[in-house]
Amino acid sequence: MQRSQSRCRTQSALVETSLFHSSIPATFAMSLLHFSTLLAVALLTRAQTQLLRGSCSFDADSCGYTSDPAYAAWTINEEGRFITADSSSFGEKEKYVLVSPELELRDWSCMRLVYQISGSGSLQLHLRPEGENFDYVLWTAEKPSDSWLIASVDLRNMSGAYQLLFEAKPSRGMGNSVAVFEIHIIPGYCIECNFEEHHLCGYSNQWNPNVNWYVGGSLAWDPQSNLPDDHTMNNERGHYMYVDSIYAKRFQEVAKLVSPMTTASMAGCLSFYYQRDQAIGNFFSVFTKDQLGHYEEIWRPDVYATSHWKLVQVDIKAPHPLEVVFEVAFNSARGGYVALDDISFSSEFCHTETEPAFDPSVANCDFEEGLCQYYQEQTGGSVWNMVSVKPNVYRIGDHTTGTGSFLLTNTRYSSRPGYVGRLFGPSLPGNHKYCLRFYYALHGFMKLDNALALYIYDENNVAQEKIWTVSERSRDVWTEVEVTYLKPMSTKVAFVSICRNFWDCGLVSLDDISVTLGDCRVATGPLNPPPGHCNFETGDCGYTQKKKVKKGHWLRIRGQTPTSYTGPKGDHTLGVGYFMYIEASHMLPKQSAQLMSTELRGSTSPQCLIFFYHMHGSGTGTLSILLHKGDKERLLWTRQGEQSVSWMKATVDYECYTRHWIIFEAVRGSSVRSDIAIDDIVFKKGPCKDPGDSVPYSGFSENFNEIEY
Repeated sequence: MQRSQSRCRTQSALVETSLFHSSIPATFAMSLLHFSTLLAVALLTRAQTQLLRGSCSFDADSCGYTSDPAYAAWTINEEGRFITADSSSFGEKEKYVLVSPELELRDWSCMRLVYQISGSGSLQLHLRPEGENFDYVLWTAEKPSDSWLIASVDLRNMSGAYQLLFEAKPSRGMGNSVAVFEIHIIPGYCIECNFEEHHLCGYSNQWNPNVNWYVGGSLAWDPQSNLPDDHTMNNERGHYMYVDSIYAKRFQEVAKLVSPMTTASMAGCLSFYYQRDQAIGNFFSVFTKDQLGHYEEIWRPDVYATSHWKLVQVDIKAPHPLEVVFEVAFNSARGGYVALDDISFSSEFCHTETEPAFDPSVANCDFEEGLCQYYQEQTGGSVWNMVSVKPNVYRIGDHTTGTGSFLLTNTRYSSRPGYVGRLFGPSLPGNHKYCLRFYYALHGFMKLDNALALYIYDENNVAQEKIWTVSERSRDVWTEVEVTYLKPMSTKVAFVSICRNFWDCGLVSLDDISVTLGDCRVATGPLNPPPGHCNFETGDCGYTQKKKVKKGHWLRIRGQTPTSYTGPKGDHTLGVGYFMYIEASHMLPKQSAQLMSTELRGSTSPQCLIFFYHMHGSGTGTLSILLHKGDKERLLWTRQGEQSVSWMKATVDYECYTRHWIIFEAVRGSSVRSDIAIDDIVFKKGPCKDPGDSVPYSGFSENFNEIEY
């Protein structure tokens, strides 16, 4: 009976926490009663939390937030304290942009946003660093709701000033609106929580009819309850989360408490306190869950119950968005309880063995300045040789720039029957998962058996395992390979090329080797791709055709272009991915196609545009980079005529202080052999440090097949 009474009181406490989610009519005509209740909760929360600059409740003013005059204007509601973007005031504008005052948050912080999307529309949060051309997307919401929702967004520490931008796009039509009720920016990570705030830091309960997480602790506490005091305040006045088994009806009844989704890459020590009663009657585990729904267990407790709060510290790495899930399963209604409090996070790992004392980049090499730490066995002469190929139409250059160096096997033909070449990398410590990436290209093989394979060797030079081998026919294109491996002992990789019969031997090219920690499937980069970056693998990244010409336009394609003796055989990013190009056979001579970037706002700092281009074909025309501002266009860079059978790297420095666009303009040449392609576009805060495209090559050479050793 006493457990049942205690349960009723804690359910009441949970009702208090749901006030932030009170249902609001779709037009945001919130009653004063509802609004005053929300405000009271907000004021209590503010009293318990240190709010940083950029926080705003929109009760007296807009706290320095302003509407971007280039777009529709946000409106502060007269009756209720929130700011809204309503489709009825669209006019000719397509969106609303709310800009924060300038912020300088040197330490990691968390923004909690109370918002609502009524009808249909979207809300995005962007970060605008000082001196950069692009805004970084931090968070996006598109799901409509008839109640206020809470979003948690991590704001990582930055060295310079920046602004936050809220971009609302309500759909056209009556009843479509986007509103922001409150913005709170507090120190620390969004995953942290002591459960003293009424919104529970954005933690959510996956509802189960029989067992659920509830808020424990209150001023009116039952002295007969066997539930613990709060850990934060060490008395009955504080709050924590708990789940008990009193209403469990089936075997393995499960309750899940889910953290907010991470929105920035983070790695370090996750700490929390827990108490556990009747340990043999329940199972308590902590998992991570990614956006695809994949779970990974990161901790489970000892088998014994705890009569006091126990500290847990577990290392966690979140290079991609994930949630932390606290899960409890009960065997029966006598399974006891589990209590949880004071979740915190530190950028320092809990255990020194988690983060190795070495840098895996020691195994990186682009072969521009030698073999780095790679070496080959010295029996029978060198099979792997570092070479560079001048831009020409017969032999592809390196993958890094098109004009640099790479490794090539079998470069000096002899009368020997064949070759065996082993290229060894540096030794890396064991018990770590590694992601190895590299590019290879094959030329001239009759048979692909043993043309190139990747082995793992131990410290005694004993081969442990073949982890990859060539499985496709040679296509004379740089192809990316990703391999994940884990071994208990120190190991090194070996690139092995074997050709038994001289007449079957071809050429194997190798370039741009890199090694990182973690699985290749999740170690692919930041949570959101940097703005201005586009490899065209998942779309056109907002690039649009400036001129709507029936036959003259840029096309997104993978593989080889349709016309023979022109265009690339594969993309630059993967070798088997997508790129943009003009199909010359669809165009007339001197006809142009223009591909225009999204809007760049301009910057007082120099900017650097980096991209790869492919201009191969006897009738190749012109590729130009134009800066479009107002009604004028300025030429920044151009190449004319056939350049190379390789993808070539271009770097373009420019400055522009006001909003502008970058245009890639391709002009068809004299014949159908005039396909022009681009790939892997990157914008950086300049100036460009890598000359990249410094070779002043016009497309004509006395020796089209010149290889330098």
